[in-house]
Amino acid sequence: MRILVIGDTHIPERAPEIPQLMLNTIKQNNFDLVLSTGDLTHERVLECLKKLGKKVHVVQGNMDHLHFPESEKLKVESITIGVIHGDQVFPRGNVDQLTETASEMDVDVLISGHTHRLSIDEIKLGKKKILLLNPGSATGVWGGGPASYVPSFMIVEVENERKTVHTYELVNNKLEAHTYIFE
Repeated sequence: MRILVIGDTHIPERAPEIPQLMLNTIKQNNFDLVLSTGDLTHERVLECLKKLGKKVHVVQGNMDHLHFPESEKLKVESITIGVIHGDQVFPRGNVDQLTETASEMDVDVLISGHTHRLSIDEIKLGKKKILLLNPGSATGVWGGGPASYVPSFMIVEVENERKTVHTYELVNNKLEAHTYIFE
């Protein structure tokens, strides 16, 4: 299962579009699933996402004028993935609160946004491991708090319980990619 994880575009209010180099890389892939952390802010972004994968799930961002669910919970292979925007957590990106949310949702992976900063955290809760993923902002725009201002997204491959996370960040007009494997 190949999943595009993306969010916080804020198009057109804060950015005109997702950078072309990132879009080219995204369009080279065939996705089974597209998961968005919200703050699309315009329907044309949703229409673009629908062309990228077989199924698209978007959650409500605090700046969205479109109506989406506050959270999603999906079974992918043998893992459960939860998706939230992240504005439910204060301060932004608080790992303890995200871990608590993941535990309450009973998910193996929690995807959130709102920080506009790409991050990966693997948390051990007893014998269980929870993976916290944040794709950052696909446009790298300001987000109301400390942000990276670097456009970013993730591609997650799930095979049984193995999660391979590919991160992409647009730095100095070059797309930097990194791969992380979680068993």
